[in-house]
Amino acid sequence: HRGQGQSADPGEKQGPAKDVQCRQSEKRRRRFDFKPPIGMEACATAHHWARELIALGHVVKLMPPACVKAYVKRNKNDAADAEAICEAVTRPTMRFVAVKSADAQSILMLHRARHLLVRQRTAQISAMRAHLAEYGCVDGPR
Repeated sequence: HRGQGQSADPGEKQGPAKDVQCRQSEKRRRRFDFKPPIGMEACATAHHWARELIALGHVVKLMPPACVKAYVKRNKNDAADAEAICEAVTRPTMRFVAVKSADAQSILMLHRARHLLVRQRTAQISAMRAHLAEYGCVDGPR
C-alpha cells in the first residue's frame, strides 16, 4: 500500500522538488523560445538564407544595402557592416525587403540571363560592324 505522495517509481521526484524542476525547465524552454529578429542586407544569397532561417522559426528582416550604408560609421569591413546592420534593423523607419520565394528568384534569374544574352549579342553586332568599317565595308542606310 502506497501512502500519499508516493509513486510506483522510486526514482520519480515528488512534491515541491518536482514543481521546482518543472518551473525551471519551463523557464529554460521559454528562454530558448525567444528568437530576436535577424537582420541581413538584401544581396544575392540573402533570400535563400532568409528562407532557411524562416523554416527554423526565426524572424528575418532583409534591408536594401543603400539603406544600411547610412549606418556605417567607419571603414567598410565585416565588423563595421555587422554593426551597421544591427543598428539599422532596430530603427522603426527602416524600409525592409520582402523575402522572395524560390520560384520568384528563378523567374528573375531567367530574365537577367536573357537580358545579358541580348546585351552580348548587341555588343557583338556592333563590334563586327566596327571591324568591317575599318576595311571600308560599310552598309549605309537603305
